[in-house]
Amino acid sequence: MPLGATRFGFQAGLRQVDVSYLVIAGGAGAGRIRDGDGGGGGAGGYRNSYASETSGGNSSTETPIVIVPDGVTTYAVEVGAGGGVQTQSYNSGNAGGNSIFSTITSIGGGGGGSRNNTAGLSGGSGGGGAWYYAAGSGGSGTANQGSNGGNASTDSAGGGGGASASGATGGATGGNGGNGLASSITGSSVTRGGGGGGGKVGTPGTGGSGGGGAGGSNASGTGGTVNTGGGAGGSSSVDPNTFAGAAGGSGVVILRWATADATIGATRTGLVDGGVQTDGSDSYIVFTGGTGTITFS
Repeated sequence: MPLGATRFGFQAGLRQVDVSYLVIAGGAGAGRIRDGDGGGGGAGGYRNSYASETSGGNSSTETPIVIVPDGVTTYAVEVGAGGGVQTQSYNSGNAGGNSIFSTITSIGGGGGGSRNNTAGLSGGSGGGGAWYYAAGSGGSGTANQGSNGGNASTDSAGGGGGASASGATGGATGGNGGNGLASSITGSSVTRGGGGGGGKVGTPGTGGSGGGGAGGSNASGTGGTVNTGGGAGGSSSVDPNTFAGAAGGSGVVILRWATADATIGATRTGLVDGGVQTDGSDSYIVFTGGTGTITFS
């Protein structure tokens, strides 16, 4: 049902309104590695129901959430944090946090592979495989949310998966992160959900479009961009140096509805947002952090 169309439930007088959403989970961190190449972090899961736009893994747009604007019914919202910097030597990157709106959950990105576990981890998008005297495989993405991480090859790590494309296999350079997806839910096209580039000494992979971090080159990786769900770039190092894996970018939850149909409640405890904005005949709100509930009236 298009924005601006209301419906009535089985209970007389129960008005219902469609709310479109873009729910992106936190991107994953990259693995911390020594004497090897760390895999890029996978992007956070990407779910979209706005204006027939593509959802994660190049899947079809989803169905808007039907809300009851009675000022009482609450709807959960949570913005997933990016996977934190890996402080333990040789460990895989930390997974991103899930993002939620009502019944919609986007899965955090899978961490990049490292020395103790060269395989990238599974998540919304999968982490890239690491190289440490063996080539790790990329982690799996979640159906309709993201893509797989890239495999490592000799002396080159794989890129993290993105919302629209898998991470590349490491080769002459570290594997590039998979690209993200663009959405105009706020009125302007913005690309989010890119995977992190894989590490390789001298020639790291680049991050995918939409928040992916570039890979490190005998250095720490680069973090994903905040509120994009971008994965972190993998580090690389030559013994005896040890470089930290970077953090993934935090997620975001964006809601849009017909201005004439509903007003979002002013009390949004525990959530960070920039207030209600308008675009033509619609209103939208961008949640950039926190966990809480919202109401409509």
